[in-house]
Amino acid sequence: MSPTDVTSLLLQLSERDISILQSISTHRLLSTAQIRRLHFARGHATLGAASGAVMRVLTRLEEKNLVVRLGRRIGGVRAGSSGITWQLGATGERLIRTMEGKKYRRRLVEPGATFAAHTLATAELAVTLHELGEAGVIEVVRIETEPSCWRSFAGPHGTLEWLKPDLFAITVSGDYEDHWYVEADLATEHPTVVLRKAKLYQRYAATGAHQVRHGLFPAVVWVVPDVTRQRALQAALAGDKAIQPGLFQVVTTSGFRQLIASGVLIRQRRRSPTTRTNNSS
Repeated sequence: MSPTDVTSLLLQLSERDISILQSISTHRLLSTAQIRRLHFARGHATLGAASGAVMRVLTRLEEKNLVVRLGRRIGGVRAGSSGITWQLGATGERLIRTMEGKKYRRRLVEPGATFAAHTLATAELAVTLHELGEAGVIEVVRIETEPSCWRSFAGPHGTLEWLKPDLFAITVSGDYEDHWYVEADLATEHPTVVLRKAKLYQRYAATGAHQVRHGLFPAVVWVVPDVTRQRALQAALAGDKAIQPGLFQVVTTSGFRQLIASGVLIRQRRRSPTTRTNNSS
């Protein structure tokens, strides 16, 4: 896409249009409801009015091949337009890539059901952080999505390892700054898979890389769909003697808001009184 093409297309788009495209690019997939909550939360008298506005905008962007809807709806047909999942269209991908100066072209294919469910669950956690920030409950300093939140490090034997969280976030509540690694868990994996990931986090913590930059190591939170899964993961983590107590937390989706709002359960001050996290460094 040439600079002239970009300029011509940008003249046809509003600031909110571009923000929507950037959000979809960041999260890879977003539902209509999530887009509404991110970009249409204000200025509409009712939820119905906001829902109608978001569909009008998305339909217009779809006509320009800036976005495309997936064939599968969240919650089935009864979910209506709120259940539609969107990703960038070919034109939208080229526009955002050109605007951001990226050379790598992202392949745009219909994702599988498992990938889509996990991607939307991760996006839901990011949207929740955004809503808490908009409500003034917390200040959102940073949200990093995949692959920006991935970290590489040298393992115990000098081999290159990759830590791949679903999200990394920095939030502020009161006088404290909290750092978070967040994992969206859909109860589709055996608890032993979670234990392996937990030990990978511990190996990364042992390098001290994050602590050197920030003076602390983030809390690691698994967000699960229900209490049954929460108890299963808590029992698995507590039952493995190689797991460091206090480093990991498991909360339900409904408990995620409360955790973020209240901050990390085990806190540690660092050089300034504006940072808190768990005792894991």
